[in-house]
Amino acid sequence: MTRLYFIRHGRSTWNAEHRIQGRADPPLDEVGREQARRLAERLRGGKPLAALYASSLRRARETADIVGEALDLPVIADDRLREYDVGDLTGLVWAQIEQRFPDVARRWKEADESLEFPGAEPHAQFQAQVVAAVEEIVVQHAEGPVGVVSHGGTIGACLNHLLKIPSRYAPFRFGNASLSIVDVDPVRPRIVLLNDTCHLGGE
Repeated sequence: MTRLYFIRHGRSTWNAEHRIQGRADPPLDEVGREQARRLAERLRGGKPLAALYASSLRRARETADIVGEALDLPVIADDRLREYDVGDLTGLVWAQIEQRFPDVARRWKEADESLEFPGAEPHAQFQAQVVAAVEEIVVQHAEGPVGVVSHGGTIGACLNHLLKIPSRYAPFRFGNASLSIVDVDPVRPRIVLLNDTCHLGGE
């Protein structure tokens, strides 16, 4: 059984502006870097990680680099751990989506399973590559624990798969620099910790 430490990246410049990021590549802001440092300090006081993987997008990679430096671990970047490509919604705030794509906004609010964003990658394709990456990590690190620094959509897609939730919309939210721990057992996966941000001191 492998224990996975899923980490969402620290706050980016676009998170601060409430912009949808997808595959766009904004960096962490100073708040995000401080969040990553606090997370790294928390992890340094726990059981050593066997490996540390990260999305290749800058906000995740910067978070992972801060954690890796604190834990003396190299970061293994994997493109398959990147966020979902939201196509034409990239860079928009919610008011702009409602104005430019009112039907998309309505169907998104209604959690319409058939919704595909204009210009976006097929969601099934996105989930398949995320699952493939995580399954490879589990095979390579049967004992764990392993850190995976990624994105809210990516972590949600992975948990939906592990828990056999038949929906593209994950029933979980992940704060910036949050920690979620999952024991990956083929028969009965267990969520040990979900969206924990106690290391941020109530931010």
